[in-house]
Amino acid sequence: MRTHKTALALGAALLLAGCGSGQIGDTGSGQTDPNNKNLALITGMRGEPFYVSIECAAQQEASAQGYQLNSQAPEKFEQAEQSQILGGIVSTKPGAVIIAPTDDKALAAPLQQAKSNGIQVVEVDTALEDRSISVTSLSSDNYAGGRLAAQTLAQLVGDKPGSVLALNTKAGTSTTDARAKGFEEEIAKHPNLKLLPTQYTENEAATAAQIVSATLAANPDLVGVFGTNLNTGEGAATALFNAGKSGQVQLVGFDASPKQVDDLRNGRVQALIAQDPGKIGQEGVKRAIAAIKGQPVERETKTEMIAITKDNIDQQAQYFYKAHC
Repeated sequence: MRTHKTALALGAALLLAGCGSGQIGDTGSGQTDPNNKNLALITGMRGEPFYVSIECAAQQEASAQGYQLNSQAPEKFEQAEQSQILGGIVSTKPGAVIIAPTDDKALAAPLQQAKSNGIQVVEVDTALEDRSISVTSLSSDNYAGGRLAAQTLAQLVGDKPGSVLALNTKAGTSTTDARAKGFEEEIAKHPNLKLLPTQYTENEAATAAQIVSATLAANPDLVGVFGTNLNTGEGAATALFNAGKSGQVQLVGFDASPKQVDDLRNGRVQALIAQDPGKIGQEGVKRAIAAIKGQPVERETKTEMIAITKDNIDQQAQYFYKAHC
């Protein structure tokens, strides 16, 4: 198997503050009470380890600074339920809402209403297409993460020719769309690899498994799969294992949930592209508090990725996600 040094070097640093755009956001358009000690966090999906890790770090930071944090999340990564949760939270008038929007367009209107009511809006992980609503956005550099996934997969495959499949979640999800784009553009640089049309899983692991099973049947030359998030990666791993293709078809997942880490150890997954959700949650609370107090905050920060393989898994435990706080 070829060395992963090139891919790992590209993803080795994870510098939250150092990767910002340099832009400074305003402090919102409503009248925010600088003494408001109430914050709200709405993540993208209840129980998903990436969002659990954000919540744990956010709760710890809020408590340390003397703030109350009300955390809620939809059962599934869906706009309708998240909008309903947001409506209820806006009625309680927190000083800021920290949110991972499940749709980059549909959440604009309710978040604009929150802003108009004097609630500071902080985006974490995902972001709205309309950049005028939130005071700050914190997320991983998802485009770069997609490129790193392609580089890692290409090294795992080597010179072997064949087809490659990318699994996205839902169209309109800013993070996974950026990952898919980065992957598609980078994999095109490898002439031995033929990129199949990207498939959408609706963020369901079972759907991802069905798509991979069907792709294996239709494309016996399949040599690689990229799952753009936790659920797509877990579903792909299940399908490849059931087909007896684990390790024959190279699988690169995104995120480092407990199950995905186990899959990496036992050979069902060959690499994971990990984020640092704890840093995102901690910094999201810090910026929400700064915005409430009328202090300027950096408008946008992108964090880098790190590639975890079986060769370096024990050295990268700090990037493993939490199943509970």
